[in-house]
Amino acid sequence: MSTIAPVEAPERRGAWRSGDHPGRRQFATLFSHQPLQLESGVAFGPITLAYETWGQLNADASNAILLLHGFSGDSHAAGEEGPGHPTPGWWNGLIGPGLPIDTNRFFVLCPNAFGGCHGSTGPASLARDGRAYGSRFPAITIRDMVAAEQALADHLGISRWSAVIGGSMGGMRALEWAISRPEAVERLLLLATCAATTAGVIAVHTTQIQAIELDPHFNGGDYYNPFGERPQKGLRLARSIARLTYGSESEFAVQFDRHPAEGHDPLLGGRYAVEAYLEQHSEIGAKYLDANSYIALTRAMSHHDVGRGRGGVQRALATITARTRVVSISSDRLFPPRLQVEIAQGIGPHVTFSRLDSDHGHDGFLVEQRTLNDILRQTLG
Repeated sequence: MSTIAPVEAPERRGAWRSGDHPGRRQFATLFSHQPLQLESGVAFGPITLAYETWGQLNADASNAILLLHGFSGDSHAAGEEGPGHPTPGWWNGLIGPGLPIDTNRFFVLCPNAFGGCHGSTGPASLARDGRAYGSRFPAITIRDMVAAEQALADHLGISRWSAVIGGSMGGMRALEWAISRPEAVERLLLLATCAATTAGVIAVHTTQIQAIELDPHFNGGDYYNPFGERPQKGLRLARSIARLTYGSESEFAVQFDRHPAEGHDPLLGGRYAVEAYLEQHSEIGAKYLDANSYIALTRAMSHHDVGRGRGGVQRALATITARTRVVSISSDRLFPPRLQVEIAQGIGPHVTFSRLDSDHGHDGFLVEQRTLNDILRQTLG
Protein backbone atom coordinates (compact mmCIF):
# COMPACT_ATOMS: atom_id res chain seq x y z
CA MET A 1 0.00 0.00 0.00
CA SER A 2 1.36 3.42 -0.96
CA THR A 3 1.36 6.39 1.35
CA ILE A 4 2.41 9.97 0.79
CA ALA A 5 4.27 11.23 3.82
CA PRO A 6 3.77 14.76 5.15
CA VAL A 7 6.17 17.18 3.55
CA GLU A 8 8.08 19.56 5.77
CA ALA A 9 11.15 21.69 5.17
CA PRO A 10 12.81 24.71 6.78
CA GLU A 11 12.15 28.17 5.41
CA ARG A 12 14.22 29.13 2.40
CA ARG A 13 14.08 31.87 -0.21
CA GLY A 14 14.57 30.72 -3.78
CA ALA A 15 17.95 30.02 -5.31
CA TRP A 16 21.15 29.52 -3.36
CA ARG A 17 23.19 32.69 -3.86
CA SER A 18 26.80 33.66 -3.26
CA GLY A 19 27.06 34.67 0.39
CA ASP A 20 24.59 32.04 1.58
CA HIS A 21 25.90 29.28 3.84
CA PRO A 22 27.71 26.77 1.57
CA GLY A 23 26.88 23.71 3.64
CA ARG A 24 28.94 20.80 2.29
CA ARG A 25 29.24 22.34 -1.16
CA GLN A 26 32.55 22.77 -2.93
CA PHE A 27 32.87 24.98 -5.99
CA ALA A 28 34.84 24.88 -9.23
CA THR A 29 34.91 27.78 -11.68
CA LEU A 30 35.33 26.57 -15.24
CA PHE A 31 35.58 28.12 -18.72
CA SER A 32 37.13 31.31 -17.38
CA HIS A 33 39.52 31.69 -20.31
CA GLN A 34 37.70 29.80 -23.06
CA PRO A 35 33.87 30.01 -22.87
CA LEU A 36 31.76 26.91 -23.35
CA GLN A 37 30.21 26.76 -26.81
CA LEU A 38 26.58 25.91 -26.08
CA GLU A 39 24.46 23.88 -28.47
CA SER A 40 22.54 27.08 -29.22
CA GLY A 41 25.75 28.62 -30.60
CA VAL A 42 26.19 31.00 -27.66
CA ALA A 43 29.66 31.16 -26.07
CA PHE A 44 29.13 31.24 -22.30
CA GLY A 45 31.52 31.46 -19.38
CA PRO A 46 32.73 31.38 -16.75
CA ILE A 47 30.61 28.62 -15.26
CA THR A 48 30.72 27.62 -11.61
CA LEU A 49 29.61 24.14 -10.61
CA ALA A 50 28.72 23.35 -7.02
CA TYR A 51 29.36 19.78 -5.96
CA GLU A 52 29.65 17.50 -2.96
CA THR A 53 31.87 14.49 -2.43
CA TRP A 54 32.04 11.46 -0.17
CA GLY A 55 34.93 9.04 0.31
CA GLN A 56 38.51 9.39 -0.89
CA LEU A 57 39.82 9.46 -4.46
CA ASN A 58 42.53 6.82 -4.80
CA ALA A 59 45.99 7.44 -6.26
CA ASP A 60 45.11 6.61 -9.86
CA ALA A 61 41.60 8.16 -9.66
CA SER A 62 40.05 4.83 -10.64
CA ASN A 63 37.41 4.57 -7.88
CA ALA A 64 35.26 7.58 -8.77
CA ILE A 65 31.48 7.44 -9.13
CA LEU A 66 29.55 10.27 -10.77
CA LEU A 67 26.07 10.62 -9.27
CA LEU A 68 23.63 12.82 -11.21
CA HIS A 69 20.49 14.23 -9.60
CA GLY A 70 16.97 14.54 -11.00
CA PHE A 71 15.13 17.69 -11.98
CA SER A 72 14.49 19.25 -8.57
CA GLY A 73 17.47 17.62 -6.85
CA ASP A 74 20.85 19.08 -6.03
CA SER A 75 24.35 18.07 -4.96
CA HIS A 76 23.17 17.08 -1.47
CA ALA A 77 22.66 13.39 -2.17
CA ALA A 78 23.65 12.29 1.33
CA GLY A 79 23.72 14.03 4.70
CA GLU A 80 21.32 15.66 7.06
CA GLU A 81 19.52 18.96 6.71
CA GLY A 82 21.28 21.94 8.22
CA PRO A 83 22.90 25.23 7.27
CA GLY A 84 22.95 25.49 3.49
CA HIS A 85 20.83 22.35 3.06
CA PRO A 86 17.09 22.74 3.72
CA THR A 87 16.40 19.01 3.31
CA PRO A 88 18.27 15.75 3.99
CA GLY A 89 20.14 14.07 1.16
CA TRP A 90 17.86 12.68 -1.53
CA TRP A 91 19.58 9.25 -1.38
CA ASN A 92 20.30 9.23 2.33
CA GLY A 93 20.82 5.66 3.45
CA LEU A 94 22.35 4.57 0.15
CA ILE A 95 25.67 6.46 0.29
CA GLY A 96 28.24 5.96 3.03
CA PRO A 97 30.63 3.44 4.64
CA GLY A 98 29.32 -0.08 4.08
CA LEU A 99 26.21 1.18 2.30
CA PRO A 100 25.30 0.25 -1.32
CA ILE A 101 27.41 3.12 -2.67
CA ASP A 102 30.22 2.26 -0.29
CA THR A 103 32.44 5.23 0.48
CA ASN A 104 35.06 2.87 1.92
CA ARG A 105 35.55 1.74 -1.69
CA PHE A 106 34.41 4.64 -3.83
CA PHE A 107 34.89 8.38 -4.18
CA VAL A 108 31.44 9.77 -4.97
CA LEU A 109 30.90 13.12 -6.67
CA CYS A 110 27.50 14.75 -7.14
CA PRO A 111 27.43 18.10 -8.98
CA ASN A 112 24.51 20.51 -9.09
CA ALA A 113 23.56 20.76 -12.76
CA PHE A 114 24.62 23.76 -14.81
CA GLY A 115 21.51 25.97 -14.95
CA GLY A 116 20.35 24.78 -11.53
CA CYS A 117 19.66 26.94 -8.52
CA HIS A 118 21.65 25.23 -5.77
CA GLY A 119 25.10 26.76 -6.18
CA SER A 120 25.92 26.20 -9.85
CA THR A 121 25.73 28.97 -12.44
CA GLY A 122 22.12 29.55 -13.40
CA PRO A 123 19.67 32.36 -14.12
CA ALA A 124 19.79 33.64 -10.52
CA SER A 125 23.60 33.92 -10.59
CA LEU A 126 25.28 37.28 -10.95
CA ALA A 127 26.60 38.21 -14.39
CA ARG A 128 29.74 40.30 -14.87
CA ASP A 129 27.70 43.49 -14.47
CA GLY A 130 26.68 42.47 -10.95
CA ARG A 131 23.04 41.79 -11.85
CA ALA A 132 21.35 38.41 -11.97
CA TYR A 133 21.27 36.91 -15.46
CA GLY A 134 17.48 36.59 -15.34
CA SER A 135 16.07 36.76 -18.87
CA ARG A 136 19.62 37.04 -20.26
CA PHE A 137 20.51 33.48 -19.27
CA PRO A 138 20.96 31.46 -22.49
CA ALA A 139 19.01 28.37 -23.48
CA ILE A 140 20.87 25.25 -22.38
CA THR A 141 20.57 21.54 -23.13
CA ILE A 142 21.40 18.28 -21.39
CA ARG A 143 24.53 18.12 -23.54
CA ASP A 144 25.59 21.55 -22.30
CA MET A 145 25.18 20.34 -18.71
CA VAL A 146 27.34 17.31 -19.47
CA ALA A 147 29.99 19.44 -21.17
CA ALA A 148 30.26 21.44 -17.93
CA GLU A 149 30.49 18.21 -15.90
CA GLN A 150 33.19 16.90 -18.21
CA ALA A 151 35.17 20.08 -17.59
CA LEU A 152 34.73 19.51 -13.85
CA ALA A 153 36.03 15.94 -14.18
CA ASP A 154 39.07 17.20 -16.08
CA HIS A 155 39.59 19.87 -13.42
CA LEU A 156 39.59 17.20 -10.69
CA GLY A 157 41.88 14.85 -12.64
CA ILE A 158 39.24 12.14 -13.21
CA SER A 159 39.53 10.62 -16.68
CA ARG A 160 37.37 7.54 -16.15
CA TRP A 161 34.37 6.86 -13.91
CA SER A 162 33.99 3.51 -12.22
CA ALA A 163 30.26 4.20 -12.60
CA VAL A 164 27.94 6.95 -13.75
CA ILE A 165 24.54 6.82 -12.06
CA GLY A 166 21.48 8.95 -12.76
CA GLY A 167 17.71 8.97 -12.48
CA SER A 168 15.20 11.02 -14.49
CA MET A 169 17.05 14.16 -15.67
CA GLY A 170 20.18 12.66 -14.12
CA GLY A 171 19.65 9.59 -16.30
CA MET A 172 19.53 11.83 -19.36
CA ARG A 173 22.89 13.28 -18.37
CA ALA A 174 24.29 9.82 -17.64
CA LEU A 175 23.26 8.65 -21.12
CA GLU A 176 24.95 11.67 -22.69
CA TRP A 177 28.12 10.92 -20.73
CA ALA A 178 28.19 7.33 -21.98
CA ILE A 179 27.61 8.41 -25.60
CA SER A 180 29.85 11.48 -25.77
CA ARG A 181 32.72 9.94 -23.78
CA PRO A 182 32.30 6.14 -23.93
CA GLU A 183 35.91 5.60 -22.90
CA ALA A 184 35.25 7.49 -19.64
CA VAL A 185 32.38 5.32 -18.34
CA GLU A 186 33.02 1.78 -17.07
CA ARG A 187 29.54 1.11 -15.63
CA LEU A 188 26.27 2.89 -16.26
CA LEU A 189 23.12 2.84 -14.14
CA LEU A 190 20.03 4.50 -15.62
CA LEU A 191 16.82 4.86 -13.63
CA ALA A 192 13.40 6.08 -14.79
CA THR A 193 14.72 7.99 -17.80
CA CYS A 194 14.49 8.08 -21.59
CA ALA A 195 16.63 8.38 -24.69
CA ALA A 196 14.46 11.16 -26.14
CA THR A 197 11.73 13.16 -24.44
CA THR A 198 8.28 12.29 -25.74
CA ALA A 199 5.70 14.72 -27.12
CA GLY A 200 3.47 14.02 -24.12
CA VAL A 201 6.18 15.06 -21.67
CA ILE A 202 7.01 18.15 -23.73
CA ALA A 203 3.32 19.08 -23.50
CA VAL A 204 3.39 18.75 -19.70
CA HIS A 205 6.59 20.78 -19.61
CA THR A 206 5.18 23.66 -21.64
CA THR A 207 2.11 23.80 -19.39
CA GLN A 208 4.35 24.22 -16.35
CA ILE A 209 6.38 26.92 -18.07
CA GLN A 210 3.22 28.81 -19.04
CA ALA A 211 2.01 28.66 -15.44
CA ILE A 212 5.19 30.45 -14.34
CA GLU A 213 5.30 32.96 -17.18
CA LEU A 214 1.68 33.97 -16.58
CA ASP A 215 2.42 34.93 -12.98
CA PRO A 216 2.13 38.76 -12.81
CA HIS A 217 5.40 38.91 -10.86
CA PHE A 218 7.43 37.00 -13.47
CA ASN A 219 8.34 40.24 -15.29
CA GLY A 220 9.79 38.46 -18.30
CA GLY A 221 12.25 36.66 -16.03
CA ASP A 222 13.69 39.80 -14.42
CA TYR A 223 12.18 39.59 -10.95
CA TYR A 224 15.32 39.69 -8.80
CA ASN A 225 14.63 43.08 -7.23
CA PRO A 226 15.38 42.37 -3.53
CA PHE A 227 12.30 44.35 -2.55
CA GLY A 228 10.02 42.84 -5.20
CA GLU A 229 7.82 39.80 -5.34
CA ARG A 230 8.92 36.54 -6.89
CA PRO A 231 6.56 34.59 -9.19
CA GLN A 232 5.66 32.12 -6.46
CA LYS A 233 2.05 31.50 -7.48
CA GLY A 234 3.11 30.39 -10.94
CA LEU A 235 5.94 28.31 -9.54
CA ARG A 236 3.61 26.60 -7.07
CA LEU A 237 1.19 25.75 -9.87
CA ALA A 238 4.03 24.33 -11.95
CA ARG A 239 5.08 22.16 -9.01
CA SER A 240 1.52 20.88 -8.61
CA ILE A 241 1.36 19.93 -12.30
CA ALA A 242 4.71 18.17 -11.99
CA ARG A 243 3.64 16.29 -8.87
CA LEU A 244 0.72 14.79 -10.78
CA THR A 245 3.15 13.32 -13.31
CA TYR A 246 5.62 12.09 -10.67
CA GLY A 247 3.02 10.08 -8.75
CA SER A 248 0.78 7.25 -9.87
CA GLU A 249 -2.98 6.92 -10.07
CA SER A 250 -3.02 4.18 -7.45
CA GLU A 251 -0.88 6.25 -5.09
CA PHE A 252 -3.37 9.11 -5.12
CA ALA A 253 -6.34 6.76 -4.96
CA VAL A 254 -5.04 4.88 -1.91
CA GLN A 255 -3.87 7.93 0.00
CA PHE A 256 -6.69 10.36 -0.78
CA ASP A 257 -9.54 8.69 -2.67
CA ARG A 258 -12.36 11.28 -2.65
CA HIS A 259 -11.92 12.23 0.98
CA PRO A 260 -12.47 15.85 1.98
CA ALA A 261 -9.72 17.77 3.71
CA GLU A 262 -10.07 17.74 7.47
CA GLY A 263 -12.86 20.08 8.52
CA HIS A 264 -13.95 20.73 4.91
CA ASP A 265 -17.08 19.94 2.92
CA PRO A 266 -16.31 20.21 -0.82
CA LEU A 267 -20.02 20.66 -1.60
CA LEU A 268 -19.98 23.80 0.53
CA GLY A 269 -16.89 25.28 -1.08
CA GLY A 270 -14.35 23.30 0.93
CA ARG A 271 -11.45 21.30 -0.46
CA TYR A 272 -10.74 17.66 -1.07
CA ALA A 273 -7.78 16.13 0.77
CA VAL A 274 -5.77 15.84 -2.45
CA GLU A 275 -6.25 19.57 -3.10
CA ALA A 276 -4.92 20.41 0.35
CA TYR A 277 -1.95 18.09 -0.18
CA LEU A 278 -1.02 19.64 -3.53
CA GLU A 279 -1.18 23.13 -2.04
CA GLN A 280 1.09 22.12 0.83
CA HIS A 281 3.50 20.21 -1.40
CA SER A 282 3.82 23.00 -3.97
CA GLU A 283 4.21 25.68 -1.30
CA ILE A 284 7.13 23.87 0.31
CA GLY A 285 8.78 22.91 -2.99
CA ALA A 286 8.64 26.43 -4.36
CA LYS A 287 10.48 27.86 -1.36
CA TYR A 288 13.86 26.51 -2.46
CA LEU A 289 13.48 26.67 -6.24
CA ASP A 290 14.00 29.52 -8.69
CA ALA A 291 11.39 30.10 -11.40
CA ASN A 292 13.90 30.91 -14.15
CA SER A 293 15.99 27.88 -13.31
CA TYR A 294 12.84 25.78 -13.32
CA ILE A 295 12.13 26.97 -16.85
CA ALA A 296 15.73 26.50 -18.04
CA LEU A 297 15.96 22.91 -16.78
CA THR A 298 12.47 22.04 -18.00
CA ARG A 299 13.29 23.24 -21.50
CA ALA A 300 16.61 21.37 -21.40
CA MET A 301 14.72 18.16 -20.63
CA SER A 302 12.31 18.85 -23.49
CA HIS A 303 15.29 19.21 -25.87
CA HIS A 304 16.75 15.86 -24.75
CA ASP A 305 17.34 13.51 -27.68
CA VAL A 306 20.50 11.41 -27.74
CA GLY A 307 19.99 10.82 -31.45
CA ARG A 308 20.13 14.49 -32.44
CA GLY A 309 23.00 14.92 -34.90
CA ARG A 310 24.07 11.30 -34.39
CA GLY A 311 21.92 9.50 -36.93
CA GLY A 312 19.04 8.75 -34.60
CA VAL A 313 18.48 7.26 -31.16
CA GLN A 314 19.33 3.66 -32.05
CA ARG A 315 22.63 4.56 -33.66
CA ALA A 316 23.58 6.73 -30.68
CA LEU A 317 22.69 4.05 -28.11
CA ALA A 318 24.71 1.46 -30.02
CA THR A 319 27.91 3.43 -29.33
CA ILE A 320 27.67 2.86 -25.56
CA THR A 321 30.37 0.47 -24.34
CA ALA A 322 29.75 0.68 -20.57
CA ARG A 323 28.32 -2.27 -18.68
CA THR A 324 24.81 -0.94 -18.27
CA ARG A 325 21.86 -1.53 -15.99
CA VAL A 326 18.53 0.05 -16.93
CA VAL A 327 15.80 0.31 -14.28
CA SER A 328 12.15 1.12 -14.95
CA ILE A 329 9.43 1.94 -12.42
CA SER A 330 6.28 -0.11 -13.05
CA SER A 331 3.87 2.77 -12.35
CA ASP A 332 5.91 5.58 -13.93
CA ARG A 333 3.56 7.85 -15.90
CA LEU A 334 6.23 10.39 -16.87
CA PHE A 335 8.77 7.99 -18.39
CA PRO A 336 6.88 4.67 -18.65
CA PRO A 337 8.77 1.35 -18.82
CA ARG A 338 8.58 1.14 -22.63
CA LEU A 339 11.09 3.99 -22.79
CA GLN A 340 13.63 2.12 -20.67
CA VAL A 341 13.03 -1.02 -22.76
CA GLU A 342 13.95 1.09 -25.81
CA ILE A 343 17.22 2.11 -24.15
CA ALA A 344 18.12 -1.46 -23.15
CA GLN A 345 17.35 -2.87 -26.59
CA GLY A 346 19.32 -0.12 -28.29
CA ILE A 347 22.47 -0.58 -26.21
CA GLY A 348 22.72 -4.30 -26.82
CA PRO A 349 23.91 -7.43 -25.02
CA HIS A 350 25.95 -5.75 -22.25
CA VAL A 351 22.75 -4.55 -20.56
CA THR A 352 20.79 -5.77 -17.54
CA PHE A 353 17.17 -4.65 -17.38
CA SER A 354 15.26 -4.39 -14.10
CA ARG A 355 11.63 -3.52 -13.48
CA LEU A 356 11.00 -2.04 -10.03
CA ASP A 357 7.44 -2.62 -8.84
CA SER A 358 6.21 0.47 -7.02
CA ASP A 359 3.03 2.44 -6.44
CA HIS A 360 5.06 5.65 -6.20
CA GLY A 361 5.25 6.35 -9.93
CA HIS A 362 8.23 8.23 -11.29
CA ASP A 363 9.33 9.13 -7.76
CA GLY A 364 9.98 5.44 -7.14
CA PHE A 365 13.65 5.97 -8.04
CA LEU A 366 13.90 8.19 -4.96
CA VAL A 367 11.45 6.44 -2.62
CA GLU A 368 12.07 2.72 -3.10
CA GLN A 369 15.43 2.65 -1.36
CA ARG A 370 15.13 -0.93 -0.07
CA THR A 371 14.92 -2.27 -3.62
CA LEU A 372 17.50 0.22 -4.84
CA ASN A 373 19.86 -1.10 -2.16
CA ASP A 374 19.99 -4.46 -3.95
CA ILE A 375 20.17 -2.92 -7.42
CA LEU A 376 23.11 -0.71 -6.47
CA ARG A 377 25.03 -3.53 -4.80
CA GLN A 378 24.56 -5.77 -7.84
CA THR A 379 25.58 -2.99 -10.22
CA LEU A 380 28.70 -1.93 -8.34
CA GLY A 381 29.79 -5.48 -7.45
